[in-house]
Amino acid sequence: MAKKVAVIGAGVSGLISLKCCVDEGLEPTCFERTEDIGGVWRFKEKVEDGRASIYQSVITNTSKEMSCFSDFPMPEDFPNFLHNSKLLEYFRIFAKKFDLLKYIQFQVFISTRHGTWVVSRVSEDGYPWDSVFHTRFRSMLRNVLPRTVVKWMIEQQMNRWFNHENYGLEPQNKYIMKEPVLNDDVPSRLLCGAIKVKSTVKELTETSAIFEDGTVEENIDVIIFATGYSFSFPFLEDSLVKVENNMVSLYKYIFPAHLEKSTFACIGLIQPLGSIFPTAELQARWVTRVFKGLCSLPSERTMMMDIIKRNEKRIDLFGESQSQTLQTNYVDYLDELALEIGAKPDFCSLLFKDPKLAVRLYFGPCNSYQYRLAGPGQWEGARSAIFTQKQRILKPLKTRVLKHSSNFPVSFLLKILGLLAVVVAFFCQLQWS
Repeated sequence: MAKKVAVIGAGVSGLISLKCCVDEGLEPTCFERTEDIGGVWRFKEKVEDGRASIYQSVITNTSKEMSCFSDFPMPEDFPNFLHNSKLLEYFRIFAKKFDLLKYIQFQVFISTRHGTWVVSRVSEDGYPWDSVFHTRFRSMLRNVLPRTVVKWMIEQQMNRWFNHENYGLEPQNKYIMKEPVLNDDVPSRLLCGAIKVKSTVKELTETSAIFEDGTVEENIDVIIFATGYSFSFPFLEDSLVKVENNMVSLYKYIFPAHLEKSTFACIGLIQPLGSIFPTAELQARWVTRVFKGLCSLPSERTMMMDIIKRNEKRIDLFGESQSQTLQTNYVDYLDELALEIGAKPDFCSLLFKDPKLAVRLYFGPCNSYQYRLAGPGQWEGARSAIFTQKQRILKPLKTRVLKHSSNFPVSFLLKILGLLAVVVAFFCQLQWS
């Protein structure tokens, strides 16, 4: 008899959890307090009490090819960065494709202080920022190079678009890997004088704002408090999941370590430096296999040690701010989850069996398709999806037909040389060890 699983909420984490339950032969029921799917990504003119909401013009910060579920690419004519309505359309297509709606029961009640890095959605050669930033090669460099070098690299990369110090935006602790602001308009508006950067607000009067540097701005019309989010679980007892200072103690951000049986998990309670959608999907794939008894968790002591060590590393990388308590490195965390279910690509094997794919996996975007090449839930279309990703990125941009350039792809040659260097370093390490 199939095990029954309760899924709370029909947002992105709930939908992918439903699919993973079905894939593993479990019997899920999703409880959604509103009348529709989509969670925070479903805009409503009137904000409901107790429900977070986006604003009408919200566009995704992560591109479609880096955000889609691993066995269901987004339509190729979708733009690379999606308006919230377009993303909700994708969720609806996804739910219909895998017949998920039948498992859902609706209407059930159960001014800058520190500065920031501002990053454009447009990166090298006009590609989406995350398809350039999130590669295994770059992730490896950030992990193995000395911290002083990594800090310097981060500063150089963040200032490549414009010098943040000149614009008054440079963060107080610029070497902390705080999530940047994705915005293509801010520098231009600052140049045009449409925006002014001010210090912390010291005091508010009826119509003016007084800042810490002593300056005053009069005739203020509207004040928006962009203070971030706090999270809670009003439907759970504190003995199960307790939130303190915007923090929870969960093994790999998912499992409470103290439970006798592994029958409870939090999906999507994380803030990766990349797309939440593939992250939540891998979490759900692991969780459903734990529920089914195909994967097991370590002892409570081992899990608590991991939680403590992970938190120390998080503070070292991202700082102690309460807004960074769920922050984690993107590629490293995806690989960590994939390893739990046997879906992490085997690069040593691929170097000999399929070197072209190995090069693409190592130097290309770390997309969700990579975690369907092997292991449970293997998808026969994964390899093709990886090699056609560039085509889908460029498809919505190719609205004017041009003659193809015959230039030799120098970038590919550099990748080959880089891969050879990695292989040599690997064998040298084996020899010395």
